[in-house]
Amino acid sequence: MGSIYGDWLKAQREAEGLTQQQLADRAIMTRSHIAHIEAGRRVPSKEDARRLDGALNTGNVLSSFLPERDVAVADYFEAARQLEQQAVMIRESAVTFVPGVLQTERYASAVLSTTFPPLSDEERDKRLVTRLDRARILDDPVTPTFWALLDEGLLYRVVGGRDVMAEQLTHLVRLVENSRVRVHVMPRGTGAYPVMQGMLSLMWFEDQPPVAYSEGVHVAKVHDVPAVVEQLQGAYHLALSDALPLRESLALLKATAKDYGPDD
Repeated sequence: MGSIYGDWLKAQREAEGLTQQQLADRAIMTRSHIAHIEAGRRVPSKEDARRLDGALNTGNVLSSFLPERDVAVADYFEAARQLEQQAVMIRESAVTFVPGVLQTERYASAVLSTTFPPLSDEERDKRLVTRLDRARILDDPVTPTFWALLDEGLLYRVVGGRDVMAEQLTHLVRLVENSRVRVHVMPRGTGAYPVMQGMLSLMWFEDQPPVAYSEGVHVAKVHDVPAVVEQLQGAYHLALSDALPLRESLALLKATAKDYGPDD
């Protein structure tokens, strides 16, 4: 999304003498949502745009000139993708693949090649660009804080070839060494543990309740019921207590990357 739409929204808000919070209250939205739209980080939904038009008395301008969403993800992931862009803290667990935000280009391309039915080259390229764009949340040196709980088995699942795995694990090592993310590896000898049934993402926000997102094979759900979110948070942290400490996890990532090839 370009900045023209966000800049225009900001100009209209300021012309009305409203703060972001005041506009959010009028439009029944969150302040951080308004901030993301103004900064060009999010494209509002049609309903968001309609509410903004009503709150600012701009007719249907914001609704009529919505930028096209230049993103491509599986339909079931879109809601989670939008929440991910707003989160101030994210904690993920993964059993099969490295989490999308932490994937390198070649690893992500190999993962997308496993989709069935197969994607067209054009659709795969679009999804690859979107997946890599998601990683831009890590460009900020502080927010969101990102923890990843990785099953040790995924370190040895050769996705895209040994050189791709060496590059991917080295990327994780750099992120950890730069203190941008924390990675904890769940040893293979642990046996069964909570959250091993699929992928889980826990997200916290500046001005809205936390949510969780779980995903299996063509089954995914955003959880926002407080009791359910709390239960999933508890399961994650219980599993985390059995994982390797940060330093030991880092050492394992380095050793495994070295075993794969020269990209250490």
